[in-house]
Amino acid sequence: MSEQRSELPTVFVLSGPNLNLLGTREPEIYGHDTLNDIHARLEAQAAELGLRVECRQTNHEGVLIDWLHEAFVTGAKAVLLNAGGYTHTSVAIHDAIKSIRVPVIEVHLSDPMKREEFRHLSYVGMAAVAHFAGHGANSYTLALDAAARL
Repeated sequence: MSEQRSELPTVFVLSGPNLNLLGTREPEIYGHDTLNDIHARLEAQAAELGLRVECRQTNHEGVLIDWLHEAFVTGAKAVLLNAGGYTHTSVAIHDAIKSIRVPVIEVHLSDPMKREEFRHLSYVGMAAVAHFAGHGANSYTLALDAAARL
């Protein structure tokens, strides 16, 4: 069974800073689902789609960049990326996305365009092939459906 699972196309699900606090962090904005809840739903959805997800979270910008490079080197089908606050500040993540030949889909629980003005700029979005935002935890499931169609 594990051999068959490892042969499935892999979608990396990468989450950035403070997303480890989902469920307790500003639930009026981000909802009550934890990141583990979201990952469990994505694993079940991926199995139905004939995919495998590799779900990871870090609070460190360089680690996200290393994981983007790993997605490329390992032949991932796609990356779902919620870079958190780095979305609006990291030219380095933008450049990492542009340097790999793996489609990156930007994901946000809330809609940055309906929030503070500084959140309206997305360096991730400038390099991503698609965007899902403002659907709460369903932003991830919508993005995984899109990744399956790539």
